[in-house]
Amino acid sequence: MLKLKLANIKKTYKNGEVVTALKDISIGFRENELVSILGQSGCGKTTLLNIIGGLDQYDSGDLIINGLSTKKFKNSDWDAYRNHSIGFVFQSYNLIGHQTVLQNVEIAMTLSGVSAPERKQRAKQALTEVGLADHLNKKPNQLSGGQMQRVAIARALVNNPDIILADEPTGALDSHTSVQVMDILKEISRTRLVIMVTHNGELAEEYSDRIIRLLDGEVQSDSNPITEAEVVNGSAKQPERQKFKKTSMSLFTATLLSFKNLLTKRGRTIITAFAGSIGIIGVALVLALSNGLSNYMNSMQSDALSSFPITIGTGEQTIDLTEGPPGGPEGNNDTAGYTEYPKENIVYSYDKEKNSKQHSNIITQDYLNYVEKVETELPTAVNNISYTHGVNINLLAKGQDTTVKFETMSVPSGGMGMMENNNTYWQELPENNDFILSQYDLIGEGSRMPNGKNEVVLVIDKYNRIDKEFFEKMGIMNNLENYKLSDFIGKTILKVVPNNDYYTKNGDLFTVAVPQDYEKLYDKDTGTKLTITGILRPKEDVSSSYMLPGIAYTTSLIDTVVEEEQKSEIAIAQQDTDKNVLLGTPFTDDKAKEHALVMLGAVTTPTGINIYPKDFESKEQIKEYLDKFNNGKDDDDQLIYSDRAETISSITGTLLDTVTYVLTGFAGISLLVSTIMIGIITYVSVIERTKEIGILRSVGARKKDISRVFNAETLIIGFTAGTLGVVITYLLTIPINSIILNLTSISGIASINPVHAVSLVAGSMLLTLIAGLVPSRMAAKKDPVVALRSE
Repeated sequence: MLKLKLANIKKTYKNGEVVTALKDISIGFRENELVSILGQSGCGKTTLLNIIGGLDQYDSGDLIINGLSTKKFKNSDWDAYRNHSIGFVFQSYNLIGHQTVLQNVEIAMTLSGVSAPERKQRAKQALTEVGLADHLNKKPNQLSGGQMQRVAIARALVNNPDIILADEPTGALDSHTSVQVMDILKEISRTRLVIMVTHNGELAEEYSDRIIRLLDGEVQSDSNPITEAEVVNGSAKQPERQKFKKTSMSLFTATLLSFKNLLTKRGRTIITAFAGSIGIIGVALVLALSNGLSNYMNSMQSDALSSFPITIGTGEQTIDLTEGPPGGPEGNNDTAGYTEYPKENIVYSYDKEKNSKQHSNIITQDYLNYVEKVETELPTAVNNISYTHGVNINLLAKGQDTTVKFETMSVPSGGMGMMENNNTYWQELPENNDFILSQYDLIGEGSRMPNGKNEVVLVIDKYNRIDKEFFEKMGIMNNLENYKLSDFIGKTILKVVPNNDYYTKNGDLFTVAVPQDYEKLYDKDTGTKLTITGILRPKEDVSSSYMLPGIAYTTSLIDTVVEEEQKSEIAIAQQDTDKNVLLGTPFTDDKAKEHALVMLGAVTTPTGINIYPKDFESKEQIKEYLDKFNNGKDDDDQLIYSDRAETISSITGTLLDTVTYVLTGFAGISLLVSTIMIGIITYVSVIERTKEIGILRSVGARKKDISRVFNAETLIIGFTAGTLGVVITYLLTIPINSIILNLTSISGIASINPVHAVSLVAGSMLLTLIAGLVPSRMAAKKDPVVALRSE
């Protein structure tokens, strides 16, 4: 029966000049016969074999397989044809050196979708049939020439092809081994078509069923040509079309091939992976330090800022952004010479820097009612709520030999840690004493928290210091070095003077008390004298101060002042006129009058609200609650809160991110160089594995399968480089953390985030894959015939 037919096949090559390899060849082949093609070198024998095997394509004519024309075959059709219908046996064996004998035989089946157990069983059977059952796990270089040729025959047979093509199968063998190989081929020809190209006329005469001689690309003779009857008979019996199942190499198979190849070059692979890991190490170290710093800063901010309130204020609300420790002796901005939490009975003074920003709100009664409900709505999130009023407190201080005005300023109560730039030294204590004592220690003999409106506490910093301006406001100008902490406890040196005493009416206007009157006002029976009952100092384990150094008063004092001043003569008079009762000039607008009424106590609506969260995480719950009030309201009716913790976190986070990006960019340069180097090494690998490319194409591998093999190789290198980089980075963090700990007393600052580690490995694989795309494309485009000839 007719199996294969070449009809007027022509083939030429252009290599500087046009060379005609085959000239109008027309030959038919039966289903089972051993056909030897003889001829001088260069007569077209191998070209004919390659065209029959689909490794090379004809220029004109037609190759008909089982009655199916190949004129419209695509590359994928030729790949499938080679895989399912052709088995190649080459003179130089063409075995893959880094694969075992068994794996070499299995390779064709991996492209045809045969399961792994079946592949192994069929490969073992094929090797057993050619007498190599005891050599399954050897590498090709461990076999003799005859054994390697038998492996090649087993590989050609294992996929049960219709046609075996043998190109000089005995050319590299001795006579004894040649006979063994020919015996095998003769036996094969009993059930299928075997076409052999050879120079050995004696073996051809002895074993062949048919001998075809070529000369200069033309058939000179055919010892047993296909008859016309066989052509007609065969055409009648052949199906109109035979479809070949598409071949495909799985990623696993491609990865296994590349992995085994890399193992044969362990030294180079390790060096390449290490070189590729250098960039990963650089990026990983930057990310490890960034992650550790971020965790440390978050922890520090959580401890330091959890006590700062969410503040809602009216008018110009000044928010302090000052950071860092206060200055040293004589206001030097240096803490040298100071000891944290000193045991000595001493107090210092210092100057401080100022830095602020402002915003405005209008607090309504509806909003006050809404805020009051937050403690009920979020009982586990809110620690305390305090209010401040804009009323001016007429505060006098009786220092050494004189009485002076202690300037106060209307600021959000309690949150004096946010108001450093105001230098008021006058702040309200939250009503929750437990909260205050969780942040501060009472120091000094007899020191206690204030009870009632006529008691206050003195707040100092962790160095036992208070700014020198505070002492000036207290009327203490000289001999500061003679003052001890104990000198303040139990002392009554402050007095709140009511409006009716502080302002004197003259006709329609009021005048303010002058310094000459301070002594008399201080000694007068009216008003509220304030006794310092204790001294508060921040606890050692608290990162930031809740209040500034200065005087802290009770809520009951401000409530009393607001209630009394609302009824004062000046407050009532100011309500009834559009002129300023102090200056006698008209107000510029309603806002100016409102401000005057607030300062005089005529308006009792709070000018500020502070909501203190129980912890840093509770802030978000409180802010979500406050945001709900603004839903659907116009911008003018909305109230904006400020959260210093969020502001500082944002600033430090942005700064850290910026530094991380810059350092990562520098580290990325080495990563880019490593990637280019891997691309070059992959190109070298393509050159080294050219023969393997030809072998894979001969058993039916598609171009994309060849690309996949080299892409898999780059992925393996990328994975190895990434993993190595992460592991080395992890090891480097140990001495780095030790050095940082010794220098800064901060532990675990370099810490690799597992997400970053996985991302770096994945990124390394992606970069090496990109680097290998060009070499892998070059590999896929290689001519299989040329590739098989390479050494």
